[in-house]
Amino acid sequence: MSEDKGSVTVEIFGHEYKIRGDADPEYMAEIARYVDEKMKQVAKGAPVGSLARIGILAALNIAEELFRMRDEKLRVMEGIDSVTRRMQRKLEEIT
Repeated sequence: MSEDKGSVTVEIFGHEYKIRGDADPEYMAEIARYVDEKMKQVAKGAPVGSLARIGILAALNIAEELFRMRDEKLRVMEGIDSVTRRMQRKLEEIT
């Protein structure tokens, strides 16, 4: 992994890519490692052939994780809102 300000060179599924962005280069490299691992899992689980197909299936897996985590966050936030409302009502009863 080579770096200069705002960019990092990473290897994903055997191919080198130079990634540029505003994020810390180590953070971008961590994301690239995650994508690489997901692609390897897809290829290992079911040999599907082309790099594009493996990439698309890995992207679908990552998107599914994102949606699941987003839904969990919403459930947690709704729970927090519910508890907060109950606490406010209790405080109003006390005062």
